Amino acid sequence: MIGRIKATLPLAVVIGVLALVWTDVALNFTFHWVTDGDLGNGLSLPSNFHLVVPAAFVAWGFFFAAGADTAAFVKVVIASVVGGLAALGAMAAASATADLPDFWGIALWVGIFATVLVLLSVLGDWHYVPATFGAFASVFFWWTATGLDYWAPDGGGVGNGLEALSDPATAGAGAFGGVISTPFVYVWLSITVSLLCGCVLGLLSVKLTALVTPRSPAEAEAEVVDKHPSHSS
Repeated sequence: MIGRIKATLPLAVVIGVLALVWTDVALNFTFHWVTDGDLGNGLSLPSNFHLVVPAAFVAWGFFFAAGADTAAFVKVVIASVVGGLAALGAMAAASATADLPDFWGIALWVGIFATVLVLLSVLGDWHYVPATFGAFASVFFWWTATGLDYWAPDGGGVGNGLEALSDPATAGAGAFGGVISTPFVYVWLSITVSLLCGCVLGLLSVKLTALVTPRSPAEAEAEVVDKHPSHSS
């Protein structure tokens, strides 16, 4: 048990520090740095493009599930983009098929795109279905939280400013009284960028752990031998 803790501790500490940094940067970016007006409570109105803290953790987890190496990084990056684009298509198609209050259009297109995403696995190992589903679901989750824009007319708000937020007709249907109401295209963009940040965090966590992990004498000796092989006469 002690040996396992010692072996895991460097990675755990690196991930903890990176998680702290990401959460602080993402929340400040969204509610302090890139914003559209002071809410009067110490926070500011997020812009249409913002960073979504939990989305990065989704991709970060799939990076480790895929093998936690460069190949895994590439797989999850592709999955984040493909899954995000599939969700964008599903949001648009579902809203055009049947808008509020009918959910059958959403259900129909989610089913269609889910089928397509699984079928794409025949193209090769580069298409990592679990992470693609994770990206697809992340976009849909944030779409729901931010007002189901397009399916719900003006659900993402009309204009993004304090004046629009003050009027229920233009505030949108997003959480916190419309504070995070977001047009559906920006939902896709914000989540996709946040997922890609998670991919980078995953790769960084492995690379930094390798730098700070103490090596045993045997490992150090093996590295020296690899760099300076003996030459027989």
